[in-house]
Amino acid sequence: MRLTQHDATAPTGMRNNYVVMRPQNLSVGVLPVHDDGSVTLVGQQRFGLMNYSWEMPEGGAPYDEDPIDGVKRELAEEAGLAASHWREALKIELSNSITDQRAMAWVAWGLSAMPIAPDPTEIIRVTRVPFGDLMREIARGSVRDMFTVATTLRAYHMAHQGELPPCLAKAMLASVR
Repeated sequence: MRLTQHDATAPTGMRNNYVVMRPQNLSVGVLPVHDDGSVTLVGQQRFGLMNYSWEMPEGGAPYDEDPIDGVKRELAEEAGLAASHWREALKIELSNSITDQRAMAWVAWGLSAMPIAPDPTEIIRVTRVPFGDLMREIARGSVRDMFTVATTLRAYHMAHQGELPPCLAKAMLASVR
C-alpha cells in the first residue's frame, strides 16, 4: 500500500489536508455455503487490532488479476475448498473516508475438499458452523470483520429474495431463528 497526501479544498470551501491509504490489491472474499446450510469460517490472529478473528476466507487480488481467480485461490489456500457455483454478493468500498480500498464478495456452494495451503505468515483454523450460528455471533459482536458481516447479511437477504438455489436457501434459513 501507499499513502498519498493532498492539499485540497473541501466542498464547504475550507482548505484541508487529506491523506489517502491506497492498497495494491482488490479485497476479495467468499462465504462458502455447504449443502446443509452450514458455512466454513477461518480463524486467525490479526495484527492491526492484535485480536483473533473468525471470518470468511478473504484476501487480496492484484488489480491486474480477474477477481474470481483471486477469491478461488483464497478459498483453496485458507479453507481447503473448491466451489462449483459462485454468485456475486457485494461490491463495496470498505472505508471511503480514508482509503480507496474496494472489495468484492461472493457466495459459493457445491463445495469439495482440496489441500489447504495457507500463506507462510498465517496460522489458520478452519471451522464449519450453521448459518444461523454465524448470524447470532454477528449480533453478539463476536464476529466483527466488516467484510464478513456485510457478506453474511447480504447472503441472508439473497436467501430470502430467491437469489440462491431454493434448496440452499432453505437449508441456510432453517438454522436462523
